[in-house]
Amino acid sequence: MKRKKPPQDHTSDAPRIARVSCEVIGHIRSPYHERFGAPRQPTVTEQVLEDRALDATIELLPMRNFEQALTDLAGFDYIWVVAWLHLNEHWKPTVIPPRGAKVRRGLFATRSPHRPNPIGLSALRLIKVEGRVLHVRGIDLLDLTPVLDIKPYIPYADAFPDAKAGWLDETGNPTGPDRYE
Repeated sequence: MKRKKPPQDHTSDAPRIARVSCEVIGHIRSPYHERFGAPRQPTVTEQVLEDRALDATIELLPMRNFEQALTDLAGFDYIWVVAWLHLNEHWKPTVIPPRGAKVRRGLFATRSPHRPNPIGLSALRLIKVEGRVLHVRGIDLLDLTPVLDIKPYIPYADAFPDAKAGWLDETGNPTGPDRYE
């Protein structure tokens, strides 16, 4: 199908943004109160508290009309949760990941929570929505983690089953338990 609208330039004259700010829309209520024993990924639960995916809630702030913003979300099996990893104050350009050989990797080739902007992204199973509270399963975030945004997980747009996973593919067991030491 041909584009019906002529091309436009919305970016050439726009200023380059050097700083952004976000508003917290809610908080995680999680069974995890410490980093050790919390999953590093929602689907990797071996060697964590109870060795299984645990339930949690996301409590959105009152008086912001979030109940209306949650309309129609209950029909999705999974949601993306964008969170601010509030306990992480420092970052390094290389890290030693908790799986595979003990080799330093570039930060942006890992999912280390210690980032220049400590933003977390979690795909969580949505159990139900009650008012402004979302019940989720497979939480990998600590209790009271600030939530910045929630988006529906859409399989045709969000899943790439044949995608390569870089150095993780070389470990031989990319979905196995993390190395805790």
